[in-house]
Amino acid sequence: MRLGELHNYLFLLLFFMTGPARAADTFPVRPVRIIVPAGAGGVTDVVARVVSQRLGDRIGQQVIVDNRPGAGGVTGSEIVAKATPDGYTLLLAFPSHAVHPSLVARLPYDSVKSFTPVTLISVVAPAIAVTTNFPARSVQEFIVLAKEKPGTLNFGSVGSGSLGHLSGELFRAMAGIRVTQIFYKGAPQVMTSLIGGEIQVYFVASMATALPQVKAGRVRFLGVATRERLPFLPDVPPIADTVPGYEVQSWNGLLAPAGTPRPTVELLNREVVRIVKAPAFGEQFAAEGIVAVGNTPEEFTRVIVTDIAKWAKVIKAAGIKSE
Repeated sequence: MRLGELHNYLFLLLFFMTGPARAADTFPVRPVRIIVPAGAGGVTDVVARVVSQRLGDRIGQQVIVDNRPGAGGVTGSEIVAKATPDGYTLLLAFPSHAVHPSLVARLPYDSVKSFTPVTLISVVAPAIAVTTNFPARSVQEFIVLAKEKPGTLNFGSVGSGSLGHLSGELFRAMAGIRVTQIFYKGAPQVMTSLIGGEIQVYFVASMATALPQVKAGRVRFLGVATRERLPFLPDVPPIADTVPGYEVQSWNGLLAPAGTPRPTVELLNREVVRIVKAPAFGEQFAAEGIVAVGNTPEEFTRVIVTDIAKWAKVIKAAGIKSE
């Protein structure tokens, strides 16, 4: 091999060996956008804004939150799925991401293949909420009451196919009871109906709506959908203590478009996990019933895949159709 050819060979070898690392070193060089596929003010939006502010400080670039509600989250998710996979357009996803494959007939993307998970940011445990004068004082007593009066108890949820709806359907199937679903446009309306006596049970997908009413003495929790008791609700037992195997979690996680360079994903994962693991993050959200997580892309992938399979079974068994 001639000297000139050897020089060219070494140059190319060095380029391919250092190319990805150099890409990671230069990302980001402009603002990053986090798409929130829901309206402003909800839990997902609040989480996105806290993360974006702190992430911007860490990476030295502005991180913009862009709310794109519509079609239960499909509109915003499609934008990210079809974005250039360079790390500059991200998605703050929530559980509907794992529900859509079974509920939306022509989903314009694949909930797994079209995205690259970055990290699971936080989880919120759904819970069974009732009024303080509800006769059942435990999950077991609720099941007994429902079996004594099949079909007469009403439970509310926010829309067909929502996490609250599916949590209730999963509980109904596993507990072997018959209850009547009543759908509402939003969580405040469900809570108003619960306190007013129009419904007897509310499968709360986000505790942020219910915790103020619990503190005010108007509502109480019969059980939470986690395997273990929550630190901020030590007196509320897991539903699984009565219905073995029952577990549901509402979550928020960061996704990038499929094909995003691994070094970029690793950089984003590292910085976001540091934000989430910081005590200040957990303390800020504890009052909302939000538990900080922060994990690897592979672990977040397993959460999504597991939820897709779980909700596919529930949706099929209950015969739930998209509205």
